Parts: sequence; structure tokens; C-alpha cells
Amino acid sequence: MSWERVTEYVVYALPEDLCSDWYHWSFTVSWRGPGDLWAVTHGGSCLGADGRWDYEPSPSNREEDWKATHRFPLNEALRLAHEAAPKLKINGFTPADLLAKYGDTNAH
Repeated sequence: MSWERVTEYVVYALPEDLCSDWYHWSFTVSWRGPGDLWAVTHGGSCLGADGRWDYEPSPSNREEDWKATHRFPLNEALRLAHEAAPKLKINGFTPADLLAKYGDTNAH
């Protein structure tokens, strides 16, 4: 017998082939279980229910009240990641700025 589980999704703010550093322009939606508990992360930050990014403590330092505001059912986590994507700003640029400058390649 064997089982499988999807444990990670990547949500891109830009098409992968638009720039060589596309991974900076992405969010990871990771299963944090048990059950249907997922986190939205970008680098070392974790998205909270209030829309703010917080440092994600190590597993042994994550208190229940912190987890309650930073873990979501999959559909909600994916929605939050997609909502955060256009707001991402790196070196003063948003995804819309780069799409306007370099064009939409329609990769995704």
C-alpha cells in the first residue's frame, strides 16, 4: 500500500520566464497539518490573517494563538497568496511595474 499528499503549491506574481529571478516573485503555500492547515510563506515570512507578513518562529516556538492566525484551509491559503501577489514589492517594483516594462509573456 501507499499514499500520497500534495504538500506545496507555488503562486507566482510574475510569469516564470519574464525574469531570471522569478522565485523572488513567488509565494509558497505549504501544508502544515495535521488536517487541512496550510501556511503562505515568502522567504522567512509567513502571511497572517490580517494580511501582514510576520517572521515565522521555529516549530517549537509557534504558540497556538500565532498558529490560529497564520494557518488556513487550503482554499483560503491559495486565495490569500493570489491576493498578496500583486502587492509584492521588490526593490521598489511591483509585478505590474515589471509587466508594464517588459510585457506580459502570457506564460501562465
